[in-house]
Parts: sequence; structure tokens; C-alpha cells
Amino acid sequence: MTTAASITETGPGHEGDSPYALSHLDALESEAVHIFREVAGEFERPVILFSGGKDSIVMLHLALKAFAPAAVPFSLLHVDTGHNFPEVLDYRDRTVERHGLRLHVASVQDFIDRGELRERPDGTRNPLQTVPLLDAIEKNRFDAVFGGGRRDEEKARAKERVFSLRDEFGGWDPRRQRPELWQLYNGRHSPGEHVRVFPLSNWTELDVWQYIAREKIELPAIYYAHEREVFARSGMWLAPGEWGGPKDGETVETRLVRYRTVGDMSCTGAVDSDAATIEAVIAEIAASRLTERGATRADDKMSEAAMEDRKREGYF
Repeated sequence: MTTAASITETGPGHEGDSPYALSHLDALESEAVHIFREVAGEFERPVILFSGGKDSIVMLHLALKAFAPAAVPFSLLHVDTGHNFPEVLDYRDRTVERHGLRLHVASVQDFIDRGELRERPDGTRNPLQTVPLLDAIEKNRFDAVFGGGRRDEEKARAKERVFSLRDEFGGWDPRRQRPELWQLYNGRHSPGEHVRVFPLSNWTELDVWQYIAREKIELPAIYYAHEREVFARSGMWLAPGEWGGPKDGETVETRLVRYRTVGDMSCTGAVDSDAATIEAVIAEIAASRLTERGATRADDKMSEAAMEDRKREGYF
């Protein structure tokens, strides 16, 4: 019988195989640390995308490890939709203060107030993040942008390299992807271009949670089972809010849920769960046959190519 404990400890290269072998998590951590240090050596103005979600939290933890005992030589950037979960924003601000980091906030609401963006009829602001993101990159002259994307999340993200070149408009062209043999990364780019960097590319959702357990990393409480008011829409449990939910015929009820991923409240669904501990979450994920984005992100259900279309326009 597979238990949560055995799930947490097994994997290719587990330290029990050889006294000299790196564990699976150690190998992933080493690769990510190498990527952070490589970017620090190749680029002038890198920035870490940080939302307070689990992947960006793990990414920041790895950056702290990569440069300890020195300070992280990068600032943070959060594209704030204005519809974020309060618990996640509180976590973001506490983390920035605890580590003495500099945080840039690109606000979707500011662009709406200035008339540069328009609200969507469905109230979803996730697709509206691209313009504020590209504006922040241009104004701050960021030449490398760390993102927490993983290849197991979604088909378009599986096409990414670790170093993903973006053109002068922030657009992504899969035909311009460069080979990355033997962990050799090519950061060359022309003026106006930048590179998106994905240190967690080779991680899975289960890897992330196993690493969180091993490193005892604090997360926002909404990642664990809790009672919350939700309503059903398109097969998902969404949180009510001023963004436009619930509509007529949609009933709010209190359920025991947790979130596998966090983002804009208008399109991030909760899942029914009683997993209130990290061990229970790991066991739950190990048994799941749905990716976190496929199960809980309404914006990815718009079309088969929804994510790829947005990435070509400059999205994460």
C-alpha cells in the first residue's frame, strides 16, 4: 500500500540508492540554483515574477538558497489583477518585508482606470495581465524575467525552453526556441528583447509539494482544506466577488475546499478536498489524473490554444 510518507520520499535517484547519489529533489534544486546563478552572470536587470502562489514561493526560496548568505540580487514583480485572494496578497507583503526585498506592482486596475484596458464581459482579468507586464518590463528595462511555469501544467508551456526568448513586443515564437544541451543556456538577445527564464521547467506539481514538505516552506492557508463560500460555474467552484459572481441562478454555498493554484478569483476554481496537512495534499496529488490548470483554471478552457495564443502576445 502506498502511503503519504512513501510518496514523499520515493523518486529517481533517491538517496537510499547510493550514498553518493543526489535525490530527485536535490537534482531539481541543483538545476534551479544553477539557472539562477547563470542568469545573475549573464544579465544586467533580472526580475522574479512573484504572486504569492506556490510555484513563485518555491522559486523565491531557491533564489534565496542560490545566493545565501548574500541578498537576492533581483527585485520582484507582481502583476496585480485587482481580483487576487486577500490571503495571498497578505502572504506576498509579509514575504517581501521578511526578506527585505524590493517589489514592483503592475496594476491591471490602473490601466483600466486610464482607459488603456477594458473590462471583459465575463469579469476575468487574467488575459488583461499582458499589457501591464510588458509595460513594467519596458519601463524598468528588465532583460530577464523569472517565471514559475512548469512543463506539466499545460501543452503550450511544455513547448518552452528554460531560457525563452521574447521579441521586442514581448511575443513568443516557438520556432525561435534555442537548443539547451548539457544545461548550456543561451541568453543572447537584441536591444528591446528579453528572456523569460523558467527554473522549475522540469518540476511537476508533485515535485513542488514534496519540496515544500522537505524544506518546510510556509504557504498561504488557501492551499489547504478550509470552509469557504463558493458557487458552481462551468464545472468549477468559484469564489464570489465584485468581479461578477455569482450570477442569477448561481447559488452560493459553504464547502470544504482547497486551491491547487491561485490567480485571479474570477477564473481560479477550488476543488473539494479534506486535505488539511501537507502529507494529505501530497497523497491527493499523487492520486490525481488532472493537471492543476486543467482542473481549476477557467481561462485555460476558452480554447485548445488559449494559453499558446496569450504567450505569443507576451503572457507568462
